[in-house]
Amino acid sequence: MGFSCGIVGLPNVGKSTLFNALTATAAAQAANYPFCTIEPNVGRVAVPDARLETLARIGKSAKIVPTTLEFVDIAGLVRGASRGEGLGNQFLANIREVDAIVHVLRCFEDGDVAHVEGSVDPIRDAETVETELMLADLESLERRLAGLQKRARGGDKESAAQLALIEPIAAALSEGRPARSVIRAEDAAAAKRLQLLTSKPVVYVCNVEEAAAAEGNAHAARVAERARAEGAACVVVSAAIEAEVSQLAAEERTEFLEGLGLHDSGLDRVIRAGYALLGLITYFTVGPKEARAWTIVQSTKAPQAAGVIHGDFERGFIACETIGYDDYVASGGEAGAREAGRMRVEGREYVVRDGDVLLFRFNV
Repeated sequence: MGFSCGIVGLPNVGKSTLFNALTATAAAQAANYPFCTIEPNVGRVAVPDARLETLARIGKSAKIVPTTLEFVDIAGLVRGASRGEGLGNQFLANIREVDAIVHVLRCFEDGDVAHVEGSVDPIRDAETVETELMLADLESLERRLAGLQKRARGGDKESAAQLALIEPIAAALSEGRPARSVIRAEDAAAAKRLQLLTSKPVVYVCNVEEAAAAEGNAHAARVAERARAEGAACVVVSAAIEAEVSQLAAEERTEFLEGLGLHDSGLDRVIRAGYALLGLITYFTVGPKEARAWTIVQSTKAPQAAGVIHGDFERGFIACETIGYDDYVASGGEAGAREAGRMRVEGREYVVRDGDVLLFRFNV
Protein backbone atom coordinates (compact mmCIF):
# COMPACT_ATOMS: atom_id res chain seq x y z
CA MET A 1 0.00 0.00 0.00
CA GLY A 2 1.73 3.18 -1.16
CA PHE A 3 0.95 6.68 0.07
CA SER A 4 1.93 9.81 -1.77
CA CYS A 5 1.91 13.59 -1.45
CA GLY A 6 1.77 16.08 -4.32
CA ILE A 7 3.93 19.20 -3.93
CA VAL A 8 2.31 22.40 -5.25
CA GLY A 9 3.11 26.10 -5.09
CA LEU A 10 3.75 29.23 -7.10
CA PRO A 11 7.07 29.63 -8.98
CA ASN A 12 10.11 30.74 -6.94
CA VAL A 13 8.73 29.75 -3.54
CA GLY A 14 11.40 27.08 -2.94
CA LYS A 15 9.26 24.14 -4.00
CA SER A 16 11.83 22.55 -6.30
CA THR A 17 14.65 23.26 -3.82
CA LEU A 18 12.66 21.38 -1.20
CA PHE A 19 11.90 18.49 -3.55
CA ASN A 20 15.51 18.26 -4.73
CA ALA A 21 16.71 18.24 -1.13
CA LEU A 22 14.18 15.54 -0.32
CA THR A 23 15.27 13.30 -3.18
CA ALA A 24 18.96 13.95 -2.47
CA THR A 25 18.41 12.97 1.15
CA ALA A 26 16.57 9.85 0.04
CA ALA A 27 19.36 8.99 -2.39
CA ALA A 28 21.83 9.33 0.47
CA GLN A 29 19.75 6.82 2.43
CA ALA A 30 20.07 4.28 -0.36
CA ALA A 31 23.14 2.70 1.23
CA ASN A 32 20.86 1.37 3.97
CA TYR A 33 17.34 1.72 2.62
CA PRO A 34 15.71 0.98 -0.73
CA PHE A 35 15.10 4.14 -2.73
CA CYS A 36 13.95 4.86 -6.22
CA THR A 37 13.33 7.94 -8.30
CA ILE A 38 10.38 6.75 -10.35
CA GLU A 39 10.38 9.75 -12.69
CA PRO A 40 12.37 13.01 -12.60
CA ASN A 41 9.58 14.63 -10.58
CA VAL A 42 8.76 11.67 -8.33
CA GLY A 43 10.77 10.58 -5.31
CA ARG A 44 10.22 8.11 -2.52
CA VAL A 45 11.68 8.70 0.93
CA ALA A 46 11.86 6.73 4.16
CA VAL A 47 9.56 7.71 7.01
CA PRO A 48 11.85 8.33 10.01
CA ASP A 49 11.10 5.89 12.84
CA ALA A 50 13.71 5.20 15.52
CA ARG A 51 11.77 2.12 16.65
CA LEU A 52 12.79 0.20 13.53
CA GLU A 53 16.51 0.27 14.29
CA THR A 54 15.83 -0.80 17.88
CA LEU A 55 13.78 -3.77 16.67
CA ALA A 56 16.44 -4.72 14.11
CA ARG A 57 19.14 -4.67 16.77
CA ILE A 58 17.14 -6.84 19.18
CA GLY A 59 15.99 -9.19 16.43
CA LYS A 60 19.51 -9.39 14.92
CA SER A 61 18.03 -8.55 11.52
CA ALA A 62 20.44 -8.42 8.58
CA LYS A 63 18.54 -5.61 6.85
CA ILE A 64 16.29 -2.67 7.73
CA VAL A 65 13.40 -1.73 5.43
CA PRO A 66 11.47 1.40 6.47
CA THR A 67 8.03 2.39 5.30
CA THR A 68 8.02 5.17 2.72
CA LEU A 69 6.12 8.16 1.40
CA GLU A 70 6.17 9.20 -2.24
CA PHE A 71 6.43 12.86 -3.24
CA VAL A 72 5.30 14.17 -6.64
CA ASP A 73 6.56 17.60 -7.68
CA ILE A 74 4.72 19.61 -10.34
CA ALA A 75 5.73 22.74 -12.22
CA GLY A 76 4.99 26.02 -10.45
CA LEU A 77 1.37 27.07 -10.78
CA VAL A 78 0.47 30.64 -11.73
CA ARG A 79 -2.72 32.65 -11.68
CA GLY A 80 -4.81 31.41 -14.62
CA ALA A 81 -3.20 27.94 -14.72
CA SER A 82 -6.63 26.30 -14.97
CA ARG A 83 -7.19 28.30 -18.19
CA GLY A 84 -3.84 27.29 -19.65
CA GLU A 85 -1.55 29.99 -18.24
CA GLY A 86 1.97 28.84 -17.42
CA LEU A 87 2.90 25.16 -17.29
CA GLY A 88 1.34 24.02 -14.04
CA ASN A 89 -1.98 22.98 -15.54
CA GLN A 90 -0.18 20.44 -17.75
CA PHE A 91 0.98 18.61 -14.64
CA LEU A 92 -2.10 18.72 -12.43
CA ALA A 93 -3.06 15.26 -13.67
CA ASN A 94 0.13 13.98 -12.03
CA ILE A 95 -1.22 14.74 -8.56
CA ARG A 96 -4.86 13.71 -8.96
CA GLU A 97 -4.05 10.29 -7.52
CA VAL A 98 -1.99 11.46 -4.54
CA ASP A 99 -3.32 11.11 -1.01
CA ALA A 100 -2.42 14.59 0.27
CA ILE A 101 -1.24 17.98 -0.98
CA VAL A 102 1.98 19.58 0.29
CA HIS A 103 1.53 23.29 -0.39
CA VAL A 104 4.84 25.18 -0.27
CA LEU A 105 4.49 28.88 0.57
CA ARG A 106 7.16 31.55 0.38
CA CYS A 107 7.58 33.08 3.82
CA PHE A 108 10.92 34.81 3.32
CA GLU A 109 11.92 38.24 2.00
CA ASP A 110 14.71 38.35 -0.58
CA GLY A 111 15.05 41.12 -3.14
CA ASP A 112 17.23 38.88 -5.32
CA VAL A 113 14.44 36.30 -5.75
CA ALA A 114 11.54 37.61 -7.81
CA HIS A 115 7.97 36.85 -6.76
CA VAL A 116 5.39 36.35 -9.51
CA GLU A 117 2.93 38.61 -7.66
CA GLY A 118 5.53 41.28 -6.87
CA SER A 119 5.43 40.92 -3.07
CA VAL A 120 5.59 38.27 -0.34
CA ASP A 121 2.14 37.32 0.99
CA PRO A 122 1.73 33.59 1.72
CA ILE A 123 -2.00 33.84 2.44
CA ARG A 124 -2.66 35.46 -0.93
CA ASP A 125 -0.45 32.85 -2.57
CA ALA A 126 -2.31 30.03 -0.83
CA GLU A 127 -5.61 31.43 -2.09
CA THR A 128 -4.23 31.79 -5.63
CA VAL A 129 -3.16 28.16 -5.82
CA GLU A 130 -6.32 26.91 -4.09
CA THR A 131 -8.42 28.84 -6.61
CA GLU A 132 -6.62 27.22 -9.53
CA LEU A 133 -7.10 23.78 -8.00
CA MET A 134 -10.79 24.49 -7.42
CA LEU A 135 -11.26 25.66 -11.01
CA ALA A 136 -9.54 22.52 -12.29
CA ASP A 137 -11.85 20.39 -10.11
CA LEU A 138 -14.93 22.28 -11.26
CA GLU A 139 -13.99 21.77 -14.90
CA SER A 140 -13.52 18.06 -14.22
CA LEU A 141 -16.98 17.75 -12.61
CA GLU A 142 -18.77 19.84 -15.23
CA ARG A 143 -17.54 17.45 -17.92
CA ARG A 144 -19.31 14.62 -16.07
CA LEU A 145 -22.51 16.38 -15.06
CA ALA A 146 -24.29 16.63 -18.41
CA GLY A 147 -23.99 12.90 -19.11
CA LEU A 148 -24.99 11.95 -15.57
CA GLN A 149 -28.05 14.22 -15.63
CA LYS A 150 -29.21 12.73 -18.92
CA ARG A 151 -28.83 9.13 -17.68
CA ALA A 152 -30.47 9.99 -14.33
CA ARG A 153 -33.52 11.40 -16.13
CA GLY A 154 -33.68 8.07 -17.97
CA GLY A 155 -33.97 6.26 -14.64
CA ASP A 156 -30.39 5.12 -14.18
CA LYS A 157 -30.02 4.73 -10.40
CA GLU A 158 -26.21 4.71 -10.39
CA SER A 159 -26.11 8.01 -12.27
CA ALA A 160 -28.66 9.49 -9.85
CA ALA A 161 -26.46 8.46 -6.92
CA GLN A 162 -23.42 10.02 -8.60
CA LEU A 163 -25.37 13.24 -9.14
CA ALA A 164 -26.33 13.36 -5.46
CA LEU A 165 -22.64 13.22 -4.63
CA ILE A 166 -21.29 15.55 -7.33
CA GLU A 167 -23.85 18.38 -7.46
CA PRO A 168 -23.22 19.71 -3.91
CA ILE A 169 -19.45 19.57 -4.53
CA ALA A 170 -19.79 21.43 -7.84
CA ALA A 171 -21.95 24.06 -6.15
CA ALA A 172 -19.36 24.57 -3.41
CA LEU A 173 -16.55 24.89 -5.95
CA SER A 174 -18.60 27.47 -7.88
CA GLU A 175 -18.86 29.47 -4.64
CA GLY A 176 -15.10 29.32 -4.06
CA ARG A 177 -15.12 26.57 -1.44
CA PRO A 178 -12.89 23.47 -1.75
CA ALA A 179 -14.45 20.04 -2.21
CA ARG A 180 -13.25 18.84 1.21
CA SER A 181 -15.44 21.47 2.88
CA VAL A 182 -18.67 19.71 1.83
CA ILE A 183 -17.77 16.03 1.52
CA ARG A 184 -19.48 14.07 4.30
CA ALA A 185 -17.63 11.30 6.13
CA GLU A 186 -20.02 8.67 4.75
CA ASP A 187 -19.28 9.82 1.20
CA ALA A 188 -15.48 9.94 1.58
CA ALA A 189 -14.78 6.66 -0.21
CA ALA A 190 -16.99 7.52 -3.19
CA ALA A 191 -15.61 11.07 -3.32
CA LYS A 192 -12.04 9.77 -3.34
CA ARG A 193 -12.75 8.01 -6.63
CA LEU A 194 -13.47 11.40 -8.19
CA GLN A 195 -9.78 12.29 -7.68
CA LEU A 196 -10.53 15.91 -6.89
CA LEU A 197 -7.51 18.04 -6.00
CA THR A 198 -9.33 20.06 -3.34
CA SER A 199 -10.76 17.00 -1.61
CA LYS A 200 -7.31 16.04 -0.36
CA PRO A 201 -5.91 17.00 3.06
CA VAL A 202 -3.27 19.74 3.01
CA VAL A 203 0.13 20.24 4.65
CA TYR A 204 1.24 23.87 4.42
CA VAL A 205 5.04 24.14 4.29
CA CYS A 206 6.29 27.61 5.24
CA ASN A 207 9.64 28.17 3.52
CA VAL A 208 11.42 30.68 5.74
CA GLU A 209 14.88 32.27 5.82
CA GLU A 210 17.63 30.36 7.64
CA ALA A 211 17.43 32.54 10.77
CA ALA A 212 13.75 31.67 11.24
CA ALA A 213 14.08 27.92 10.69
CA ALA A 214 13.66 27.03 14.38
CA GLU A 215 10.88 29.41 15.44
CA GLY A 216 9.29 30.62 12.21
CA ASN A 217 8.43 34.25 11.46
CA ALA A 218 5.40 36.54 11.12
CA HIS A 219 4.52 35.16 7.67
CA ALA A 220 4.65 31.58 8.97
CA ALA A 221 2.48 32.54 11.98
CA ARG A 222 -0.26 33.74 9.61
CA VAL A 223 -0.11 30.48 7.68
CA ALA A 224 -0.28 28.47 10.93
CA GLU A 225 -3.44 30.38 11.87
CA ARG A 226 -4.99 29.58 8.48
CA ALA A 227 -4.03 25.92 8.84
CA ARG A 228 -5.67 25.69 12.29
CA ALA A 229 -8.88 27.20 10.91
CA GLU A 230 -8.94 24.67 8.07
CA GLY A 231 -7.88 21.62 10.06
CA ALA A 232 -4.74 21.42 7.92
CA ALA A 233 -1.15 20.74 9.01
CA CYS A 234 1.60 23.36 9.02
CA VAL A 235 5.38 22.87 9.04
CA VAL A 236 8.15 25.49 9.09
CA VAL A 237 11.13 24.67 6.86
CA SER A 238 14.11 26.49 5.42
CA ALA A 239 14.63 24.98 1.98
CA ALA A 240 18.11 26.53 1.92
CA ILE A 241 19.06 24.63 5.07
CA GLU A 242 17.51 21.43 3.73
CA ALA A 243 19.62 21.75 0.58
CA GLU A 244 22.74 21.93 2.79
CA VAL A 245 21.63 19.04 4.99
CA SER A 246 21.05 16.84 1.95
CA GLN A 247 24.72 17.14 1.04
CA LEU A 248 26.03 16.09 4.46
CA ALA A 249 26.95 12.63 5.63
CA ALA A 250 24.45 11.15 8.08
CA GLU A 251 26.81 11.47 11.05
CA GLU A 252 27.30 15.20 10.32
CA ARG A 253 23.63 16.14 10.03
CA THR A 254 22.71 16.01 13.71
CA GLU A 255 25.60 18.27 14.71
CA PHE A 256 24.81 20.70 11.88
CA LEU A 257 21.11 20.91 12.80
CA GLU A 258 21.76 21.25 16.52
CA GLY A 259 24.07 24.16 15.74
CA LEU A 260 21.04 25.89 14.21
CA GLY A 261 18.78 25.07 17.16
CA LEU A 262 16.97 22.28 15.29
CA HIS A 263 16.29 18.79 16.63
CA ASP A 264 15.57 17.22 13.25
CA SER A 265 15.44 18.18 9.59
CA GLY A 266 12.51 20.03 8.08
CA LEU A 267 12.07 17.17 5.65
CA ASP A 268 11.60 14.73 8.52
CA ARG A 269 8.92 17.05 9.92
CA VAL A 270 7.19 17.30 6.52
CA ILE A 271 7.22 13.52 6.20
CA ARG A 272 5.81 12.98 9.68
CA ALA A 273 3.16 15.67 9.15
CA GLY A 274 2.01 13.95 5.95
CA TYR A 275 1.97 10.60 7.71
CA ALA A 276 -0.08 11.97 10.62
CA LEU A 277 -2.43 13.97 8.38
CA LEU A 278 -3.38 10.83 6.46
CA GLY A 279 -4.14 8.96 9.68
CA LEU A 280 -1.46 6.36 9.06
CA ILE A 281 0.19 4.05 11.57
CA THR A 282 3.07 1.60 11.38
CA TYR A 283 3.36 -2.05 12.29
CA PHE A 284 6.53 -4.13 12.08
CA THR A 285 7.72 -7.56 11.04
CA VAL A 286 11.03 -8.69 12.53
CA GLY A 287 13.18 -11.68 11.59
CA PRO A 288 16.79 -12.64 10.90
CA LYS A 289 16.57 -11.52 7.27
CA GLU A 290 15.00 -8.11 7.84
CA ALA A 291 13.17 -5.78 10.18
CA ARG A 292 10.50 -4.00 8.19
CA ALA A 293 7.93 -1.26 8.74
CA TRP A 294 4.52 -1.43 7.06
CA THR A 295 2.09 1.45 6.59
CA ILE A 296 -1.64 1.06 7.21
CA VAL A 297 -4.55 3.35 7.96
CA GLN A 298 -5.71 3.61 11.57
CA SER A 299 -8.46 1.10 12.47
CA THR A 300 -7.23 -1.49 9.93
CA LYS A 301 -8.05 -5.07 10.97
CA ALA A 302 -5.47 -7.84 10.96
CA PRO A 303 -6.41 -9.57 7.66
CA GLN A 304 -6.27 -6.27 5.74
CA ALA A 305 -2.97 -5.39 7.44
CA ALA A 306 -1.64 -8.74 6.28
CA GLY A 307 -2.81 -7.93 2.76
CA VAL A 308 -0.37 -5.00 2.66
CA ILE A 309 2.42 -7.58 2.59
CA HIS A 310 0.74 -9.87 0.05
CA GLY A 311 -2.81 -10.56 -1.09
CA ASP A 312 -2.38 -14.25 -0.23
CA PHE A 313 -1.78 -13.29 3.40
CA GLU A 314 -5.19 -11.63 3.54
CA ARG A 315 -7.06 -14.32 1.59
CA GLY A 316 -5.62 -17.17 3.66
CA PHE A 317 -5.46 -15.33 6.99
CA ILE A 318 -5.72 -17.58 10.03
CA ALA A 319 -4.33 -15.50 12.90
CA CYS A 320 -1.47 -13.21 13.85
CA GLU A 321 1.00 -13.49 16.70
CA THR A 322 1.16 -10.01 18.21
CA ILE A 323 3.68 -8.30 20.47
CA GLY A 324 3.44 -4.61 21.36
CA TYR A 325 6.60 -2.61 20.64
CA ASP A 326 7.26 -1.80 24.30
CA ASP A 327 6.76 -5.45 25.28
CA TYR A 328 9.11 -6.61 22.50
CA VAL A 329 11.84 -4.26 23.68
CA ALA A 330 11.33 -4.94 27.40
CA SER A 331 11.37 -8.71 26.81
CA GLY A 332 14.47 -8.64 24.62
CA GLY A 333 12.71 -9.96 21.55
CA GLU A 334 10.19 -12.56 20.41
CA ALA A 335 11.40 -15.48 22.55
CA GLY A 336 11.44 -13.37 25.71
CA ALA A 337 8.00 -11.95 24.99
CA ARG A 338 6.61 -15.44 24.46
CA GLU A 339 8.11 -16.67 27.74
CA ALA A 340 6.80 -13.62 29.61
CA GLY A 341 3.29 -14.12 28.23
CA ARG A 342 3.50 -10.88 26.26
CA MET A 343 2.75 -12.50 22.91
CA ARG A 344 -0.95 -12.71 22.00
CA VAL A 345 -2.68 -14.65 19.24
CA GLU A 346 -5.26 -12.41 17.57
CA GLY A 347 -7.95 -13.24 15.03
CA ARG A 348 -9.77 -11.62 12.13
CA GLU A 349 -11.42 -8.86 14.17
CA TYR A 350 -8.23 -7.60 15.78
CA VAL A 351 -7.56 -3.90 15.03
CA VAL A 352 -3.83 -3.46 14.54
CA ARG A 353 -2.17 -0.86 16.79
CA ASP A 354 0.70 1.45 16.02
CA GLY A 355 3.98 -0.28 16.90
CA ASP A 356 2.65 -3.85 16.87
CA VAL A 357 5.22 -6.49 15.93
CA LEU A 358 3.26 -9.09 13.96
CA LEU A 359 3.79 -12.59 12.60
CA PHE A 360 0.95 -13.70 10.33
CA ARG A 361 -0.31 -17.26 10.08
CA PHE A 362 -2.05 -18.01 6.79
CA ASN A 363 -2.99 -20.89 4.51
CA VAL A 364 -3.64 -20.54 0.76
